[in-house]
Amino acid sequence: MKYARRMLWLFIFLLILTGCILYTFYRQIQNYANTAINIHETTIFILPAGTGRAGLELLLTEQKIINQANIFQWLLKLEPQLAQFKAGTYRLNPGMSLRTMLEIFSAGKEAQFSLLFIEGSRFEDWKKLLQQAPYLKHTLDNQSTDKLAQDLGLPSNQLLEGWFYPDTYYYTAEMSDIDILKRAHQKMLMALEYEWQGRAANLPYKTPYEMLIMASIIEKETGIDTERAKVASVFINRLKKKMRLQTDPTVIYGLGDKYRGVLYRRDLNNSSPYNTYLIVGLPPSPIAMPGRASIKAAAHPDETNYYYFVATGNGGHTFTTNINDHNQAVKHYRQTKDKNE
Repeated sequence: MKYARRMLWLFIFLLILTGCILYTFYRQIQNYANTAINIHETTIFILPAGTGRAGLELLLTEQKIINQANIFQWLLKLEPQLAQFKAGTYRLNPGMSLRTMLEIFSAGKEAQFSLLFIEGSRFEDWKKLLQQAPYLKHTLDNQSTDKLAQDLGLPSNQLLEGWFYPDTYYYTAEMSDIDILKRAHQKMLMALEYEWQGRAANLPYKTPYEMLIMASIIEKETGIDTERAKVASVFINRLKKKMRLQTDPTVIYGLGDKYRGVLYRRDLNNSSPYNTYLIVGLPPSPIAMPGRASIKAAAHPDETNYYYFVATGNGGHTFTTNINDHNQAVKHYRQTKDKNE
């Protein structure tokens, strides 16, 4: 009887000891999981497809994101949901715990990158930004303009200028540059259609595309929101009177790489479909990517008697109704400019 009692107490002791050891080991694993990973700045970590548990541990230790530890695999066994990681490109931040990192891998919350396209930028500017964008799949170099136009649902001979909405676009690694262009194109179509449907009456546009062309000119003429509808009114008034638009930004666009920052008189006499000092009406395409404010101004110009405007030299413009007042405004601008130089 005494022997049996001693054996019972021994069993209870061993059971308690084992429980204490297991609990201590469990707490060690939990503490390990809650320890911050070894990074001091935001780090991009690529988890290749087909990586297993041992492979992940090897990648993390090789990149010194975690320390070599025998309990990493025990953590994955104890919490198997953390072992369901997905391939991808992830952003790791300083102070992030090992558990948080594994939860991100398991949820497939890949890093997002951003691209900002500003109002008034051109398609060539967009191509350069896309080419420089990290982790983006670059395909535009192998894509003809006609093929890209067809992919966007445009006629194969359609110029691409103006057809993309300037905004901030987010993407994940290995997304295609064309995917971003498709999103920007769809956003522009929606914005243009909305403003076209609600446009003011008696505007001299036959198609939404002509309104887009006008919006791009407004975009390049002023960056002041309160002036856009007034600038639009000048061009609308001139179109209705069949006057030449005589706007410098279209001439500059037509010059392309020949433009060196200054317009000369010979440039205004240069034969080009974009030289609105020579042609009557709108140029054949937009000259930039207009923002929503410029599209809205093209659809809802102010009702004015203005036919001219010139820069004030202080950021805004002086608007006039006749050539004499315009010439005086030009003279004042030149005097202001000379004074400031």
